[in-house]
Amino acid sequence: MTTATKRRTPTLTVGAILIGLVVLLALVSFIWTPYDPTRVDAAVRLLGPTGDYLFGTDKFGRDLVSQIMVGAQTTLYVGVVAVGVAALIGTPLGILAAMSPRWFGEFIMRVNDLVLAFPALLLAIMFGAVFGASTWTAMVAIGIATVPSFARIARSGTLQVMSTEYVLAARAAGRSRFAIARRHVLPNIAGLLIVQSSVSFAIAVLAEAALSFLGFGTRPPTPSWGRMLQESQELLAVQPRLAIVPGIAIAIAVLGFNLLGDGLRDRLDPRLAGRR
Repeated sequence: MTTATKRRTPTLTVGAILIGLVVLLALVSFIWTPYDPTRVDAAVRLLGPTGDYLFGTDKFGRDLVSQIMVGAQTTLYVGVVAVGVAALIGTPLGILAAMSPRWFGEFIMRVNDLVLAFPALLLAIMFGAVFGASTWTAMVAIGIATVPSFARIARSGTLQVMSTEYVLAARAAGRSRFAIARRHVLPNIAGLLIVQSSVSFAIAVLAEAALSFLGFGTRPPTPSWGRMLQESQELLAVQPRLAIVPGIAIAIAVLGFNLLGDGLRDRLDPRLAGRR
């Protein structure tokens, strides 16, 4: 193992550990939480960390640990669906743009650039205003806003694959564009798409938190890390832990997916393979 590989390994490992922690919290919360995360108990409101309440309670007397655990479900759910929507739409568009006649490919990418130039958060707020604030609205809006990134990555990777000798041989043998895309293009750009998925997942986590903070994301009483931040605003000076706890949870998730993306890029990018 070379020195370069040793330097890259911790990035992938740390990212996987952080994401594993978030996933573990979400899975455990399906079967157990210390308390009901939606139960309001005025008798224990704003209680500090104790043996019974590890992170204390919020202004409604809800257990912060239970809310963080169930909030991990929401975060992963939004990320998976948003990235899935973006990949299922953006990847075929990018491949189509690369394999179509030049004028048609340019048309697809210019439309793609228009969508990319539109602020993702503003698009999500518009969706929330038109269709109503909900987790589903946030997922679709974030997914559509992320489509251009997948389309650009898929087009770039497809153009590289299409210039290879084995693809030229396949075209000379009379294989259809669909067959070439399925057998040669997709397997060779899968690494790029996996890396992009990891990075887009981090963006989706931030976007969902921002939308919930603004009131256009997950609605009460479903726990959400972003709404936990929003509810802590008025008590920030006297109870900073109410913002610190969900803030750290968001930071761990985003850092984990970013580190995983960097590690996967180093492992899967063929341009870096020769440096190991």
